[in-house]
Amino acid sequence: MTTPVTIIGAGLGGLVLARVLHVHGIPVTIYEAEPFAESPTQGGQLDIHEHNGQVALEAAGLTEVFRSIIHQGGAAARALDPHGAVLYAEPDDGTDSRPEVLRGDLRRILRESLPEGTIQWGKKLAGVMALGGGRHMLSFTDGSRVTTGLLVGADGAWSKVRSLLSDATPEYVGTTYVETYLHDVDRRHPAAAEAVGSGAMYALTPGKGITAHREAGGVLHTYVQLNRPAEWVAGIDFTDAAAAAARVAAEFEGWSPALIALITDGEAAPVPRMIYALPDGHRWDRVPGVTLIGDAAHLMPPAGEGANLAMLDGAELGQAIAANPDDTEAALALYEATMFVRSAAEAVDAHMIVDLCLGERAPFGLIEFFTGAGGGA
Repeated sequence: MTTPVTIIGAGLGGLVLARVLHVHGIPVTIYEAEPFAESPTQGGQLDIHEHNGQVALEAAGLTEVFRSIIHQGGAAARALDPHGAVLYAEPDDGTDSRPEVLRGDLRRILRESLPEGTIQWGKKLAGVMALGGGRHMLSFTDGSRVTTGLLVGADGAWSKVRSLLSDATPEYVGTTYVETYLHDVDRRHPAAAEAVGSGAMYALTPGKGITAHREAGGVLHTYVQLNRPAEWVAGIDFTDAAAAAARVAAEFEGWSPALIALITDGEAAPVPRMIYALPDGHRWDRVPGVTLIGDAAHLMPPAGEGANLAMLDGAELGQAIAANPDDTEAALALYEATMFVRSAAEAVDAHMIVDLCLGERAPFGLIEFFTGAGGGA
């Protein structure tokens, strides 16, 4: 009989893993720090790729329900210059090769596919201790404890489970994203809505840029991208929303007012997202009874693959456990061998994408990538 699986973290990777295990009749429990399912920290829009994210959802038996949450038209893309002129535009071709969905919707369909009680909410991991023989003791901030026989860290960039396997810690890569939202945009922010269009918009120059997505319900979700030292970020008081927005907007003096509005006209305070990454090719020696998936295993700069990779990790780990019910160590070794190779290659690609977006050839390197002129698409 397969050992029950304990997962730390109800992000996309942990949820896909739990679903695949459930499909195969393997008992599983997720412990999640968020206090309840509909937490406001759901995240933005994701493009789900054919070769990884969609493969994972198929393994989870959720392809049809996934199709029901696709943001139709959301896969359109355009690149603008700082004055708002269109340099490149591609409509949503309707092929669903990289359809857009809200992370919150994707998490919801995954949660709803699991038996009630699979996810234990409000369980923030305080510490983890090896007991020997592949077993571990988990301590939570509410004072409770759990003993595991097979532990999976799906607990993101600052994973506590990672310490059982590796001394690696994420380091700041020198780029910060400042996140903003505009709502009811066609009525309240028509110029910004027109600039962004129906899908994704990229206004990029060397060292800085503004990227936005139109999300369902008339929402524009923006990431202002800046190559800046950590001290620059620390010098901004993000609790003063107006002052913080004005300080970030000052970095884009002379840009189109419609683009600046994505920074200054948001209804909520701008939020800094400093970008951290684990060492490229991060790996560890096999440790009995524990492994990692997603950002806990291979945090890298954002390049459109993080959620997809986490889901594929979860699906492949679940399938490996199901295929080796009497030898979980063989399952973990099989999963890790494949994941290490994949994540090392994806880290190289992630750095390339960041350079295309904010490097010396921005935005033309990214446009060439989109069109295939540079051999990357």
